[in-house]
Amino acid sequence: MNLLTTLCSSWRSLRSTEQQSPRVSPDVPHVQVLRRLRLRTQPCGLGSCYMLVVALGFSSLAQAFDLQQLSDQLAKPDVIHGNFIQEKHLRALPQPLTSKGTFVLAKNHGLLWLLRTPLQQDYRITTKGIARRDVSGWQMLPSKSAGAEQNRLFLAVLQGDSSGLQRDFELSMSGDAQNWKLTLLPRSLLLKQVFNQINITGGELVSTIELLETQGDSTLLRMQDSTSAQPLSTAEQHDFAE
Repeated sequence: MNLLTTLCSSWRSLRSTEQQSPRVSPDVPHVQVLRRLRLRTQPCGLGSCYMLVVALGFSSLAQAFDLQQLSDQLAKPDVIHGNFIQEKHLRALPQPLTSKGTFVLAKNHGLLWLLRTPLQQDYRITTKGIARRDVSGWQMLPSKSAGAEQNRLFLAVLQGDSSGLQRDFELSMSGDAQNWKLTLLPRSLLLKQVFNQINITGGELVSTIELLETQGDSTLLRMQDSTSAQPLSTAEQHDFAE
């Protein structure tokens, strides 16, 4: 099972349960971004103290990095190509289930998720839904009432879209533009039944996505050799347009 299937199936079951249990409502959205700066002081002269204050001032400005800046940074590339390795850790198995493939994330188009091992299967996820390729071309998977939410969640996770995630998760971030970590804690009781938290790390682009489930299972997705230097190929343009 790939990460796309994990997220979508979990989201589908949650939305379905939510519709059947109207008495359970999500918490009011609220995003807290905590900034802490430790200052280690020591006796010094007036001139030295002045220079220290100036240095700390420039340092805090240079290191300040918030959710909006992260969203802006990840939204810059028009196209991202890369490889992925996914490990699904199940409590009942001594070794993780590993799958590998490639992906293409294109702004204003969507995501091509091309699984290569242990089996070959191509997926396309856009705002219209999720499609799977077979011998006759792309076939839309049966739509569910939560389909739009599933698509929004997966694309928001890959793109680091804080505005698209903050409705359902409390977000906290640490690090800087080149080495950051974004932690997603579920807000609603329904989400808390599935996930303990979701961790996303990266630099210029997303590098890892980790799903920690309440039952003890986890999924680790590593995005490798990601580059924003290559435009969409003719075949990729055709795949998104089809």
